Amino acid sequence: MSSDDAGSAGTPPPTVFLSYARADQAQARQLAQALEQAGLRVWWDTLIEAGAAFAKTIETALAASDAVIVLWSRQSVDSDWVLDEAARGRDLKKLVPLSIDGTEPPLGFRQYQSIRLDHGQGAVAPASLQAVLRAVSLVAGREPLPRPPAAGGAPLPVDASRRGLLIGGGAAAIAVAVVGVVGWSRGWFAAPGGAEGLRRIAVLPFENLSGDPEQRYFSDGLTSEIRVRLSRNALLQIAGQTSSELVANGQLDSRAIARALGVDFLLGGNVQKAGGRVKVAAELVDGSTGLSRWADSWERPLADVFAVQSEIGAAVAGALSAAVEGPDAGGAKMPGGTDDVAAFDAYLHGRALYEAGIDEASDRRALRYFERAIEIDERYAGAHAARARALVVIGNLYAAHDERVQAYDAAEVAARAAATLAPDFAEAFSALGFALASGKLDMRGAREPFDRSYALAPGNADILARYATFRSNLRDHARAAEVIQRAATLDPLNARAFRSQGDIRHNAGDPAGAITAYRRAIELNPTLAGVHASMGFAQLMAGADDDARASFSKERGAVRRLPGLAILAHRAGDRAAAEAALAELVAEQGDKSHYQYAQVYAQWGDAAKALASLQAAWDLRDGGIMLMYADPLLAGLHGTDGYLALAKSVGFA
Repeated sequence: MSSDDAGSAGTPPPTVFLSYARADQAQARQLAQALEQAGLRVWWDTLIEAGAAFAKTIETALAASDAVIVLWSRQSVDSDWVLDEAARGRDLKKLVPLSIDGTEPPLGFRQYQSIRLDHGQGAVAPASLQAVLRAVSLVAGREPLPRPPAAGGAPLPVDASRRGLLIGGGAAAIAVAVVGVVGWSRGWFAAPGGAEGLRRIAVLPFENLSGDPEQRYFSDGLTSEIRVRLSRNALLQIAGQTSSELVANGQLDSRAIARALGVDFLLGGNVQKAGGRVKVAAELVDGSTGLSRWADSWERPLADVFAVQSEIGAAVAGALSAAVEGPDAGGAKMPGGTDDVAAFDAYLHGRALYEAGIDEASDRRALRYFERAIEIDERYAGAHAARARALVVIGNLYAAHDERVQAYDAAEVAARAAATLAPDFAEAFSALGFALASGKLDMRGAREPFDRSYALAPGNADILARYATFRSNLRDHARAAEVIQRAATLDPLNARAFRSQGDIRHNAGDPAGAITAYRRAIELNPTLAGVHASMGFAQLMAGADDDARASFSKERGAVRRLPGLAILAHRAGDRAAAEAALAELVAEQGDKSHYQYAQVYAQWGDAAKALASLQAAWDLRDGGIMLMYADPLLAGLHGTDGYLALAKSVGFA
């Protein structure tokens, strides 16, 4: 590629000033030739140290250059000319330091990590040249230069895949890493132009390279831990887990992934766990260009995995020019974490099962793993919080009355233990709010922990979604809508986020807005539990009965489908069909669905039976009670004494 080719698009190629010591002239010539072949304009002089007669010319060339490449070596660190030129390049924010023999730069330049310039067979090594070209293009503020041909003549791709750049500490990864470190000091990670000035980053699933699919839980767990660590930084917005995983599993390149998630940067990597050691490689990619901004790799004893998590979090935050805040800034242990690898391993097993949400057996296995983690490390707040959430789910979905009450009591104890052990751990307070609201049905008591969770992690999509749902159930519609919109923005491909958004609009008396949100959720995941019924209820409230009937017919769960059909049949004047649908629901659910019976009776206009069903739901600690205050299906009961008394008992008023 010629210089004319480089400027054919109307933008002249970058001009590079090459500073070197006379003893390194051979290496300088090889580099200059390689840069010129790649399309750059190179200013260099074989008599650079001849004397002061060149001072004016050198100053002019330095000022006119787009980048100042300095070749550090044993000879150049003692050269006054090189030191002066490097200082000028540094002051102009154009410095690209290279080391040609491993020599460390002199004092005043060590904050700029040097690129190792390797030579082979009379030419600059391709990996080293690639790193230099990338660094120059970044310093010059240009679009990435086309890369020079590989050894066999085939061109290298301009936008390498996210996985391809992570080669476990090989030459290319190291070259990318040093370019990234140089970039930090240059302010390349300026905040995006949004009003809040926040850096938006997606943490993509770290690939499991262990050769054992059963080890997937470990790489997923490490990914999640890093995501949580970064979300503690108030200057970062972290894309939600679901969206990040969905996009990463497709065939999109890094720029397309960034556009899909609405983020500025992508963090990805791979993990290999073998024996008593763990290898982790991580890479930060600029979503607008697809280029690496930072990469690094670690190989440590498995016991040091927590230190690796901390280093990755601190390095990414540093790369984004965001100060690492909080008590864990300088340590390996994050609030809520553990120092025991066995406890961490058990916790990761449990979380993988819990998040899969397969069935009762898997949820109970998850609970046993969390309890095993606590047995190993009783001060592991993360395991206590996870145990609390698992207990609430088991109580809500699977337990009979006596076990349900016991599960809810145990969940509250576990969540309070987590909050006591880690008072700055957002998940602990979110779990406590969940246990109190969904388990103990104490909406008054749940306010403070939910507020605390939001204050601790305003950039965590999962925390935001839970908080928004809680505020919606309190009829705080404006606040709930604002927060769920932020959660949906952070997790734009998460069907659950849009289902929650639909629920919030539904509660606010906006069926049209709810229908729009539910439609998006269905587009993303048509098999999401309950979403078709949610759509049906919104359509029912909008008066679109035929559409509602079609939606209910697509709902697999009887506990949501049958109430909708019973209401629609009654509205259509088909009393027999309405009674039949309700009878089928009662036969299948028994004492598990008194809240749904209340919804049906309220829509039938039978306030007495509706209130009796609500009271039964409260007596049996049916989790549906937490919905009663904002549920538009119960609007006809709002002025009754029985409803107001119950709302006060639950803690709404």
